[in-house]
Amino acid sequence: MREARPMSDLLVSFGLAVRRARTERGISQEQLAAMSGLDRTYVSGLERGKRNPTLATQERIAAALDVRIADLVASAEEIM
Repeated sequence: MREARPMSDLLVSFGLAVRRARTERGISQEQLAAMSGLDRTYVSGLERGKRNPTLATQERIAAALDVRIADLVASAEEIM
């Protein structure tokens, strides 16, 4: 069984995964915010690991980035 990591590590890794997916697509934080119906400051906080997105918010972000939530989580796990 894998050892659980601190929540802060997971949040930072997920935020970095979102940032990577966003920049690979050439999308600004403002554009991602508009596409997902979130505030730009929320997207910024998420990418810095300062926000703990709900599953519904993860789905909105994934849909805006045209990726599966599972792919974002897998990317975050690779970063960890």
